[in-house]
Amino acid sequence: MRAALVRMRVLLIAAGIFGIAALALLPRAIESGWLLLVQDDPVELADRKLARTFNTEAATREIEAALAADDAELAQSFVELARDRNVAVAPELVARVDAAVAKAASALKTAENFTRGLIVGEPDDLVSLAGTALGDLFVFGDIRDALREGSRYAQGKEADHLILGLSAVGIAVTAGTYASMGTGAPARVGLSLVKAARKTGRISARMTEAIARTLRSVVDGPALRKAVDGASVASPAATVRAVREAVKIEKADDLFRLTRNVGEVQAKAGTRAALDGLKVSDSPREMARVAKLAEKQGGKTRAVLKFLGRGAIALTVAAFDLSLWVLWAALTLFGFVSAAKGAVERATWRGLQRRKVRRAKRELLRQRRLATAAAQG
Repeated sequence: MRAALVRMRVLLIAAGIFGIAALALLPRAIESGWLLLVQDDPVELADRKLARTFNTEAATREIEAALAADDAELAQSFVELARDRNVAVAPELVARVDAAVAKAASALKTAENFTRGLIVGEPDDLVSLAGTALGDLFVFGDIRDALREGSRYAQGKEADHLILGLSAVGIAVTAGTYASMGTGAPARVGLSLVKAARKTGRISARMTEAIARTLRSVVDGPALRKAVDGASVASPAATVRAVREAVKIEKADDLFRLTRNVGEVQAKAGTRAALDGLKVSDSPREMARVAKLAEKQGGKTRAVLKFLGRGAIALTVAAFDLSLWVLWAALTLFGFVSAAKGAVERATWRGLQRRKVRRAKRELLRQRRLATAAAQG
């Protein structure tokens, strides 16, 4: 009986320890389980993370930082996100954002942005993108970039092969080949944006590598080098013909799929959102997730990408680590149930044994009384 009592107490202590551990691990395990469940759905993934971390303090901090950086568009995106999630923002701060947006939309600023996009080819808003797209649409932008990088390449100097390859594809696309390939306007805009992201350093290293691998199968390097060697802006028609011969447009499906997603993000959420998406994405597949997120979030996409980073489209913690949280919680819960079950069984067994002992004592006492009565009789 004493041994049974000791075992029961040990099991109760174990059940208590496992129970406390399970309570500590369960919230993290539940969250990990949900993240694993929605890891392929960027909309749900971002929503769960925002629900845990985006509040008034965070919104105010991000809006203030955007205004300090003279990024009215990002500040407005955070205001929209706060409204959508019922997060309170001070009216005075909203008024400052409205004033900044109005200033950014002034006629002089618009003209400056359009000119920068047309001449330099580095868009960061809708107006400058219009200038860049216009330059690329009339082949001027792509020829300018192809000649700049191509001349370096032809002379054996360091050249940006990514911009050179994208410019070559852009020339082929703009020349009309894309019409039969079904790429359409989003892919053409996306191509300009990918090139602009490369120029401004707003594209991830892994995405750069992925595009470079695709371009190697699309663009014939030696043929392109020959095409741009000796070409000039003064003879655009000859340059276009020579470059088109170097581009295997029928092998560009993967590239067009990427640029189409980039173009769709731009259409739904703005130029800077598309550039931000290229910066946080490590592969064309992740850019497709950004496009899906932009379809749902619209103008709030920039705020989501800025606040969550890669966490908006992918698990920032390894799935293996998340699985471990679930596993440890399951093990501690199993340990608690097992220990509690054992303790209950021991308690029940001990109770039954005590009842048997009491019953035996009563029976013995009754037999003694009967024996005594018989002796006296």
